[in-house]
Amino acid sequence: MEQDGFSRRLRHAMDEAGLKQADLVRMAAARGEKLGKSQLSQYVSGKVRPRQDALTLLADLLGVSVDWLAGQPEASADAKPHVQVRNERERPMREFKKSSKLDHVLYDVRGPVVDEAARMEAEGERILKLNIGNPAPFGFRTPDEVVKDMRQQLTDCEGYSDSRGLFSARKAIMQYAQVKGLHNVQMEHIYTGNGVSELIQLSMHALLDDGDEILIPSPDYPLWTACATLAGGHPVHYLCDEQSEWYPDIADMESKVTDRTKALVIINPNNPTGAVYPREVLEQIVELARRHQLMIFSDEIYDRLCMDGVEHVSIASLAPDLPCVTFSGLSKSHMIAGYRIGWMILSGNIRCMSDFLLGVNMLSNMRLCSNVPAQSIVQTALGGYQSVETYVRPGGRVYDQRDFVYRALNEIDGVTAVKPKAAFYIFPKLDVKKFNIHDDEQFALDLLHQKKILVTRGGGFNWDQPDHFRVVYLPRIDVLAECMDDLADFLSTYHQE
Repeated sequence: MEQDGFSRRLRHAMDEAGLKQADLVRMAAARGEKLGKSQLSQYVSGKVRPRQDALTLLADLLGVSVDWLAGQPEASADAKPHVQVRNERERPMREFKKSSKLDHVLYDVRGPVVDEAARMEAEGERILKLNIGNPAPFGFRTPDEVVKDMRQQLTDCEGYSDSRGLFSARKAIMQYAQVKGLHNVQMEHIYTGNGVSELIQLSMHALLDDGDEILIPSPDYPLWTACATLAGGHPVHYLCDEQSEWYPDIADMESKVTDRTKALVIINPNNPTGAVYPREVLEQIVELARRHQLMIFSDEIYDRLCMDGVEHVSIASLAPDLPCVTFSGLSKSHMIAGYRIGWMILSGNIRCMSDFLLGVNMLSNMRLCSNVPAQSIVQTALGGYQSVETYVRPGGRVYDQRDFVYRALNEIDGVTAVKPKAAFYIFPKLDVKKFNIHDDEQFALDLLHQKKILVTRGGGFNWDQPDHFRVVYLPRIDVLAECMDDLADFLSTYHQE
């Protein structure tokens, strides 16, 4: 080996790669190889020639051929090295892919169609949004008393609370649960959360082992299916019957029970259909759960938004002997979705879910606590005058907008809709033969592109036919009228290829 030629080529390759001696030492160590600082310094100065193993290592680190670095006479000492990979920083970075656990997770309420709407907005398009139940953008305001009380208590909310929540919040929730008729409700079995969404995820992870089955309605609020899937469970969808006011099909529900079924979920009042289940339907569900020894999860976030004199009955009030978990919160009833305050109540047969409770406690402790300023207004919000009642009676915004959109949709040729009894949503049906619809996501994209109206496709709610979509009727009637006129015009000529 020509020693001077080697040292010159080593320095040349290092300059080309933008590497210093310390870089080479670090890169060698990262591979588990030893390259001493003084040893490398002597190589660079030309005082010492490397052994073959050190030469090979250096050539590999610098991305040059061993023969060139060794200073073979057939190559000019000043010739450029044949660089394959100059240095570690120029090597292609490995690709980091999303977890395979997400392969079967769906959340189209904020999915591809919404992403396309955001792109269009960024280009200056005006989009009429009928896709998400967020009251604030449509002029619904938080009650003044709630805002005032939160402001007053902010200085007392700087630290963590108990992982379950503030005493005052849980006490108010317990009293609310007692009024609703829930059995065996205790303070230690009430948990506040950053909205109901967090608590759904927490409870699914606390309950489900890989392969456990859980009955979930179709259509559903897709977070239930997503969280059960992420927890390793297997969501099994039972049908809600459009011909029967979107009530659960009890026979279908029973047919889906297996020896792997651990629990069932109801969403009452329902999102996306707006249905409210009568007592007799709830009693049938309780009987089914009793026969098969199932835990009941009941999502009741819209229980204070019922219309037409419809009474909301909490299913846990009918099941004192069964393990029940009831979810509710203030996001919708008090128009404070951004405050993120919800709760879950474990009631009924607590003894048989004592181990589940350990899991809930563990996961609750791991997230430390929910939003403390939002917890501070639970007592105020649940006590006294409930301003939401003015929205859901005749003359109120939610009531009148519901009536308007229900009539307008049913007047469109090829569209039918069941009248919602609660919440902010209606789930109309399209005549798939008339419109030749075979892809509901394409329908939603076509409507967005042609009329700048954003809706959520029925498949986003785990509905297995391409014949439905959800409309949020939170916008004022003049905006809804514009949307319904545009939808009617769009459908007058629409025919999917």
